[in-house]
Amino acid sequence: MINVSHQFRNYYVPNVTEQTSRGERVYDLYSRLLKENIIFLGTPIDDTIANLICAQLIHLESENPDKDINIYINSPGGDITALFAIYDTMQFIKNDIATICLGQAASAAAVLLAAGTKGKRLALPHSRVLLHQPYGQVGYAQVTDLEIAAREILRMRRFRGGPRGQIR
Repeated sequence: MINVSHQFRNYYVPNVTEQTSRGERVYDLYSRLLKENIIFLGTPIDDTIANLICAQLIHLESENPDKDINIYINSPGGDITALFAIYDTMQFIKNDIATICLGQAASAAAVLLAAGTKGKRLALPHSRVLLHQPYGQVGYAQVTDLEIAAREILRMRRFRGGPRGQIR
């Protein structure tokens, strides 16, 4: 049985009622998925979402560091610092992480899709993945600012682990 429990960022979050030996247990859908080591990213990536996902990843590692974590992604992307908070947490924890794109993984979300454990990255048949050149955050700046931004972009691309244009 599914009913709507509350809103999160203008999204309704349904409840799931589960029968247990002690009677009925009601979960919001995302808590129920988390119980199965599933994280769902279905919004733009900002600091709030990054904090929630990082906390979920750390929690799941503390529960069982040997069990795979599945991250389902349907996101238009978002903020680069929020992206790298999630990315760094994914690399930091011990669990293998399967990343699954459904709908879209654009921009920062595409980076998270690629950050899954090698051999455990998947895009469903009708999903879309959008990669683009990184945008500088310097605007009309001094040449030294552009050099710093370029070095930062080069530093951040190291995670790919393969030749240019190939993501394993």
